[in-house]
Amino acid sequence: MRLLPEFVYVDGCFRPGLAVDVADGRIGAIAPAADPAGGVRLPGKALLPGTVNAHCHTFQSLLRGLGDDLDFMAWRDRVLYPYSARLDRDGIYLGAAFAFAEMLLHGATTCVDFFYLHDGGNDNALAVIHAARDVGIRLVLARTMYDWEGAPARYRETPADAAKRTADLIEKHAQDTLVRVQPAPHSPHGASPAMVRAGFEVAQSADTPFHIHVAEGQEEGARTLAEHGATPIRYLDKLGVLGERMIGVHCVWLDDDEVRLMGERGAALAYCPSSNMILGDGITRITELLDAGVRIGLGTDGGCTNNRLSVFEEMRMAALLQKLRHLDGTRVPAERAFQMGTLDGGRLLDIEVGDIAHGMLADFVAVDLGHPSLHPPTNLLKNVVYAMSPQAITDVWVHGRRVVKEQRLTLLDQDALMEKVRALTRGWTAG
Repeated sequence: MRLLPEFVYVDGCFRPGLAVDVADGRIGAIAPAADPAGGVRLPGKALLPGTVNAHCHTFQSLLRGLGDDLDFMAWRDRVLYPYSARLDRDGIYLGAAFAFAEMLLHGATTCVDFFYLHDGGNDNALAVIHAARDVGIRLVLARTMYDWEGAPARYRETPADAAKRTADLIEKHAQDTLVRVQPAPHSPHGASPAMVRAGFEVAQSADTPFHIHVAEGQEEGARTLAEHGATPIRYLDKLGVLGERMIGVHCVWLDDDEVRLMGERGAALAYCPSSNMILGDGITRITELLDAGVRIGLGTDGGCTNNRLSVFEEMRMAALLQKLRHLDGTRVPAERAFQMGTLDGGRLLDIEVGDIAHGMLADFVAVDLGHPSLHPPTNLLKNVVYAMSPQAITDVWVHGRRVVKEQRLTLLDQDALMEKVRALTRGWTAG
């Protein structure tokens, strides 16, 4: 397959007149288009790398609108826990397909689903994987490992069971081109020390990253200090898991020493600015973390703690929040935010996505250069980060396959999917 857009974002700039060749799901030659009559012509469009959603909970998209304007504890106890109890395997599949569809339409070609509705096995996780295949997105199933006794029973497992089930899923999908499985002990409060260590050891054995919520809310630091004698990052360091495999999610409430420790140990961050704002959690110190050498990708979090599943939106929020926090408009320029939402996200996950370059996986987004949100066309990259409407996204490819064409899903009946979502959630109201 050959793609022939008007511009291609390559080597940090938009270049005209290039053809992008794709074979076996990877990018081949990127060269001047010698034969503009061949291939898939995309006149008036620019081709960008697909974005990487480094943290999400897909089933939560079904809960959108139920938990707005609540703090974290009220959201968890009045919305998340009771409504997640209503979802059987079919509902979990539907929630995942719904979320994946929205992400693709918003230009996210890779998604991390931090998934924890286990019911004592892997069948529900397999439903999420099935949904990803049906919609066509690239999936990292971050299989959560959760044993806090205050959580619903369907979330909980013993460390031994969680480790075995996670390892089984990793092995089952080891050769899958579109699905990776990685362990995800829930958090310092949701996973016991034994569970956190079990997740880390599975990651070591399988040579994968592992994911963990860290210091999302201010109260977590006090709780971890009281229960374990250390604040969250120091506690994880004491457990021996703070290192290059760890992707900490949120990391809002860190002191200077914890920022330094993350950098020294090589840990990474999945940053979810919109979710942190909606729940009133705070603003992660990403400028200091970047200076310390921490790798940062961007995530949307769940659909009921964000309301939009757009990594382009998270690029904008990540940049604007740091400008505001520092009272300095030069902080986190558009180019840096764009890289966090694309190439850096892929690097976090150890997947070759997020860049249009020879040998990378062929995940692309085409945007309409005629859309008003990209005018005037004085600086297209800055317009993409700060101004672009989702309506400018027209076509999406994952692994070289066109999964969105002219703003419609190609693999799934979009209208039927929305009707199923309406039918399942009819009558649901905020508590």
